[in-house]
Amino acid sequence: MVGLQRRYQNSYRELFKKKDLIGDITSAQAWWNNDGVWVKERQAGQTEMEYQMRNWYYFNWLCGDHIVEQHVHNIDVINWFKGGYPVKAQGLGGRQVRTDKKYGEIYDHHFVEFHYADGSIMNSQCRHIPRTMSKVDELIIGTKGKIYGDAAVIKDNKGNTLFAFDKKGENNPYQAEHDELFAAIAKGEYKFADAEHGAKSTLTGIIGRMATYSGQVIDFEKALNSGISLMPQEYSFSATPPIVPDADGNYPIATPGKTKYF
Repeated sequence: MVGLQRRYQNSYRELFKKKDLIGDITSAQAWWNNDGVWVKERQAGQTEMEYQMRNWYYFNWLCGDHIVEQHVHNIDVINWFKGGYPVKAQGLGGRQVRTDKKYGEIYDHHFVEFHYADGSIMNSQCRHIPRTMSKVDELIIGTKGKIYGDAAVIKDNKGNTLFAFDKKGENNPYQAEHDELFAAIAKGEYKFADAEHGAKSTLTGIIGRMATYSGQVIDFEKALNSGISLMPQEYSFSATPPIVPDADGNYPIATPGKTKYF
C-alpha cells in the first residue's frame, strides 16, 4: 500500500469499470493547480541537514518537487486508466513567484507532455502560485467520449451523459485503503500490487521534472536504468545533504538548456 488513494475511491473505481464507454483513450489532461503549501523557516542551531529535513517540501532528494509529491495522484489516475506508463516526456516550468531561498530548489509550475507507446498523450500541469485558478482533476478523452474524474461523469462526444456516479455512494478513500490492507493482513491474503504502480507513477512524475528542469526529451526506460541518485551518502543531522546553499544562502536551481541528465 503506497497511498495512491484514488484507486480505493468508489467513484473512480466505478469510472474505471465503465471506461470502455469512451472507446480507445486518445489523450488525457491532469491538473494539480493551487496556492501551494507550508514553509518551515530555518531555526537557530539547525544544521543544514536538519533544516532540509524540516523544510523537506523544497528539496528534491526529500520531496521530488510538487509534480512528484502531489501531482503523482492525478498522473497515476491516467496511468491506471491507460493500463501503462509513458515512454517519454517533454515540458517546461520554472520559478516565477516562489523565488526566495526558503523555497529551496523546486519550481512553482510545470507543464509536461507525456507520450505513451500507442501515441496517446497526457498533458499534465501543476502550479503553486497564490491567487491563480485552482484545479485538481483529470479528464480522459476517448474515441467515443470523455471521463470527468472529480465529477465522476462519463459523456459521449455529443455531451450526452452515459454514466453519472451517485455521490451518495462515495467513500473516504484514505480510510478505505487502510481497511482493505488490514483486512487482507488479518486473512493472510496477498492481494496488493501497489508498490509497482506506485513506483512507476512516481517515475512518471520524475521524468516530468527532469524534462522541465532540462528542457530535453526524457526517456522513461533510460531514466529508470540511469543509476541517477539524489540521496545523501550518510543519514545524520550532522551529515552534509546532497545539495547545499552558496555563501548567500541560495540553492542551485535547474536551468533548462543548461541542466543535463544524460
